[in-house]
Amino acid sequence: MIRYRLEVADALAHQFRVTLTIAQPAEEQALSLPVWIPGSYLVREFARHLSQLEARQGDRSVPLIQSDKAGWVAHCRGRGALVVSYVVYAFDTSVRAAYLDARRGFFNGTGVFLHVHGREHEPHRLRIAGLPRGWQVATALPLAGADHEAADYDELVDHPVELGRFWRGSFKAAGVPHEFIVAGALPSFDGERLLADTRRICEAQIAFWHGGKKPPFKRYVFLLNAVDDGYGGLEHRASTALIANRRDLPRSGMKSAGDGYVTLLGLISHEYFHTWNVKRMRPRDFERYDYTRENYTELLWFFEGFTSYYDDLVLRRTGLIDEARYLKLLAKTVNNVRGTPGRTVQSVAEASFDAWVKYYRPDENTVNATVSYYTKGSLVALALDLTLRSEGAGTLDDVMRGLWVRSGGGPITETDIAAVLAEVGGRSLASELTAWVHGTGELPLQPLLAKFGVAWSEELPVLAQRLGARLSDSGGLLKLQSVLRGGAAERAGLAAGDELVALDGWRLKRIDDLSALQACERPMPLLAARDQRLLALTLPAAQAGGAVTLVAAAQADAGDRARRHAWLGGA
Repeated sequence: MIRYRLEVADALAHQFRVTLTIAQPAEEQALSLPVWIPGSYLVREFARHLSQLEARQGDRSVPLIQSDKAGWVAHCRGRGALVVSYVVYAFDTSVRAAYLDARRGFFNGTGVFLHVHGREHEPHRLRIAGLPRGWQVATALPLAGADHEAADYDELVDHPVELGRFWRGSFKAAGVPHEFIVAGALPSFDGERLLADTRRICEAQIAFWHGGKKPPFKRYVFLLNAVDDGYGGLEHRASTALIANRRDLPRSGMKSAGDGYVTLLGLISHEYFHTWNVKRMRPRDFERYDYTRENYTELLWFFEGFTSYYDDLVLRRTGLIDEARYLKLLAKTVNNVRGTPGRTVQSVAEASFDAWVKYYRPDENTVNATVSYYTKGSLVALALDLTLRSEGAGTLDDVMRGLWVRSGGGPITETDIAAVLAEVGGRSLASELTAWVHGTGELPLQPLLAKFGVAWSEELPVLAQRLGARLSDSGGLLKLQSVLRGGAAERAGLAAGDELVALDGWRLKRIDDLSALQACERPMPLLAARDQRLLALTLPAAQAGGAVTLVAAAQADAGDRARRHAWLGGA
């Protein structure tokens, strides 16, 4: 058995101390810290936060020789227990690493627990000790007496842990206990509303995957850190770590759900859906994680994109949002993809494989060179669902459940996806997968949505669309963050980082000052600044189209309305 002890070494210095005990170590015992965390596809070099590594066998100091950026070898004598201790600097407020101060602690195992090579499949135990007075512990990791116990290293590091003083609530979904932890909430926070709404999401998703059967976990824990400004989530096998603006939490007396709260509910729905779609049913490339390097797959369009399709759809099917609001959220995704020139450059399969070097490392050219496997992947799911439904053969819901049964809740490949699509659809959809997943053409969303009584219209373009750029204004300076490929800004000779000084002879300080461009049908003189040099340019007439609006068509026939109600109702 592998044992860890984690304690607060110095909260003010943001330091945990970890002690690892290895019974009967190898003569040359290899140890390493993961370089990434599953679910977040970027090498994050967690070992940079480790220091003061020491190793002993009894009274004897054991040499620890560093073998690479995140690995060490302990040269042991005999089979006496090897005890390794080290300090972890924890000051990352995201859901991916570790954090500690005088008010709160949080960690993922990938950032704090050394991996004992050759002993991965043994039981691992964790004891959390030395916490400040009044602090609680929240995690889905099972308790065994005073310790938390995992069947192996993978399970140990797949359970985030929240420490501190926090709000705690619980409910049952399909008879299974669920717990919701919230740190940092305002006094007006309505915990009962959050529990009730989350329960509806959980029950709907359990029914989606299993009907009346139990889910593949005995207990589930939501860990939410409420902050002034932040958003994100990371899925785990029986829990999820969330971060959200505390202003977006439900408040006492709140009658209707604001946009911020709907966004939070969508995040909760997304991460919970991952309990099935990526934590159990996952790419065959992820059948065994290699924590020492990148783990490549072309299937994130399915595991992230299809999860993104279902997150808001579940909100509609549970009645947490109405039809109009769902179509508004769907239109936002459509516009996000349409506003990304990179969609014509990179397929979603390529975007999945390139996640390690592109998605998590955005720069000023990202919008022109890449497409999000989240957003376009969700539209691929929409297109497949509407295609299946319009042909009357089945639904994407049937495909997801069919894949679960086919895989036994385990690894799958694109071949499996294609096979189940064919089984449900009664024909091969290989041409659609080739075009929509491996191609860079436009998805046929408008004609598909028309069959479901959804009207598609385009508004007049807003300023940024006509300019062909993404802008920021601060301190009286109007700057370009990105210049979109082929847009008016690029044709004028503008570049990311340029300051817009004047347009058509008028000084510019804020985005609203560009209102003259809204109706621009002629070239206009533009004064810009780059590296403190003024540039006299000509802004050509804008050619960009406007945003898409989706609404229920007033003139839809009975068949179209019935298909729409079945789609949005989960029938």
